[in-house]
Amino acid sequence: MKIGVVSDTHSIEVPKQVLAAFRNVDLIIHAGDFADVGTLKAFQKIKELKAVWGNADGADIRKLLPATQILTVGKFKIGIFHGEGPAAKIVERVQKEFKKEKLDAIVFGHSHQPLNESIKGVLYFNPGSPNDIVSAPYCSYGILDVTEKGIFGKIIKL
Repeated sequence: MKIGVVSDTHSIEVPKQVLAAFRNVDLIIHAGDFADVGTLKAFQKIKELKAVWGNADGADIRKLLPATQILTVGKFKIGIFHGEGPAAKIVERVQKEFKKEKLDAIVFGHSHQPLNESIKGVLYFNPGSPNDIVSAPYCSYGILDVTEKGIFGKIIKL
């Protein structure tokens, strides 16, 4: 299964390259900070969407989405959480959020800093932001490939 992963779109136009790439995935994950319902609906029109709300999302989005979510994909479990707090401690915060769960991967956002790293057997995956030209090192999104052998992440620079 191929999963398109995005976060922190902040109601800024999503690059056409991202939307085109997501037409060729099986599922889309958005790790929060849509900042408007229109962006949420745009992703829902492309493919099935699994998403959580982020700190920049208002009550309109928070009533539609959970704060965290756990997906089962094949024999693997993927946690989704936007994240919170300083970027330097985001992985610690995400670990704390799911400390009672046995997960194979965790998708998160918030920091706008892409990350694709396995820590103690868990893949920590932050796709960065596809449209942040201020605090992100570069604009990006991600792809997760879920195979019988595991979950493999790829950060795609725009």
